[in-house]
Amino acid sequence: MELMLHKMDDTGYEETEKRLAGNSYLVNHQRVHTGEKLFKCLKCGKCCASSSHLLSHQRIHTGEKPFKCKECGKCFALKSTLLKHERVHTGEKQYKCQECGKCFAQSSALLVHQRVHTGEKPFQCLECGKCYPSKCFLLNHQSMHTGAEPYKCQECGKCFAQKTSFLRHQRGHTVEKPYKCQKCGKCFAFNSRLLSHQIVHTGEKPHKCKECGKCFALKSTLVNHEIIHTEEKRFKCQECGKCFAQKISLVNHQRVHTGEKPYKCQECGKCYPSKSSLVNHQSVHTEEKPYKCQECGNCFSLKSTLVKHEIMHAEEKRFKCQECGKCFAQKISLVNHQRVHTGEKPYKCQECGKCYPSKSSLMTHQSVHTEEKPYKCQECGKSFALKSTLVRHENIHTEEKRFKCLECGKSFAQKTSLVNHQRVHTGEKPYKSQDCE
Repeated sequence: MELMLHKMDDTGYEETEKRLAGNSYLVNHQRVHTGEKLFKCLKCGKCCASSSHLLSHQRIHTGEKPFKCKECGKCFALKSTLLKHERVHTGEKQYKCQECGKCFAQSSALLVHQRVHTGEKPFQCLECGKCYPSKCFLLNHQSMHTGAEPYKCQECGKCFAQKTSFLRHQRGHTVEKPYKCQKCGKCFAFNSRLLSHQIVHTGEKPHKCKECGKCFALKSTLVNHEIIHTEEKRFKCQECGKCFAQKISLVNHQRVHTGEKPYKCQECGKCYPSKSSLVNHQSVHTEEKPYKCQECGNCFSLKSTLVKHEIMHAEEKRFKCQECGKCFAQKISLVNHQRVHTGEKPYKCQECGKCYPSKSSLMTHQSVHTEEKPYKCQECGKSFALKSTLVRHENIHTEEKRFKCLECGKSFAQKTSLVNHQRVHTGEKPYKSQDCE
C-alpha cells in the first residue's frame, strides 16, 4: 500500500512516503501488544485498534453486507466471514489436529479443539473466576451474570444474549435447511445439528465422563450429564422456588406457570411448551426410528426412549424409596412413586383444573379434552390417544401373553391384567369407595 500525499519530482520524497505507508501496518500491529484503541465508533462508543476494524464494526449499525457468496447469494459484512462460509459449500477442511487427526474448516475451530487435548482454558470470567476453552463459551457464561439480551428477533420479539443463538433462532422462522446428510438425505438448519445427526449413523461416542465412565456422542450432552454428579442447581424459578441445573430447564419449567407453548408442529399445527416435546410429537408424523437396541433389536424414535428401554435389560434399579424400600431404574420413576406416599399432585390440567401426580398421567387425561388419537393400529385401523395404549392393544392381535401368574400358571398379555388377577389369590382390595367412608 502506498500513501502519496503530494506528487513531486523529488524521488527521495516519494520513497519516504512509501516507507511511512508500510510502517502504518507495523503501527496497527503494535496496538495488539499495547492495547491502544484510537478509533471510536460515534454510534455506540466502542473503540477499535485500526480504522479498518472500525469500518467493519460500523456495518453492525448500518446493516451493510457488501460481500456476497456466489454459490447461494448470502451476504456478509466481512470478507473473512464470507471465506469461512464458502467452505460450507466446498467441504474443505484444511486444518488438521496432529493429536487425533480430526480436520476443521477454520483455524480458530482447530485451536479450540486442541484445548480438549491440552486442557487449557485461557478465557476467565472476571465475575466468578470460572475458566473456559473458548471466548464464545465465556460469553455464553457471562450472560448469566449480566442478563443482557441485545439481539431481538423482529419476527416474534424474542431476545437473545448471543448473536449465534439469535441467528439459529431466525432459521426457525425461515425454515432454511442448507445442511444435508449424505448418508440418508435428511436436511438441517444448522451444521451442528447435522453433525449431531451423523453420529446416529457412525455410533461414535468420543466424550467420556471422568466420574462414571459413561460415553456420549456430543460434548454438550456430557456437560449436561456431569451436572448429575455435581448436583449444582443454580437456576431458580421465582414463581415456585424450584431449582434447576440448566437454564433451558428453568425456561421450560416457567411455561408451566405461564401456559406458553411457543413450539409449533408444521405438520398439524399443535403447539408445545418445549422443543423436546415438539420433537417427541413429530415422530408420530415421520415414524422414523433411528435408535436401535443392540440387545433385542427393538427400534425407537428417540434416544432417551432407547436409554430407558436398555435399563430393562440391565435391570439396574439404583433409585430406592426410603419410605417403602421399593427400587426403580430411573430417578423420575422414584419421584413419581414417592407421590403415592406424600399425596402430592403437582401437574394441573389447564382445561378443567384436575391435578395429577405425574406428567404422563396428566397427558393421558388431556386426551379426554382434545380427543386426538394419533396412534393407529395397522392390523384393524383402531386409533388411540397414547402410544402405550396402542402397544397394549396390538397384543390382542399377536396374542403374546408374556406375563405369567406364578400361583396358577395363567398368562396375560398385559402386566396390569396379571396384577389384577393376582388379587384373586391374595384377596387384596386396594380401591376404597369415597362415597361410603
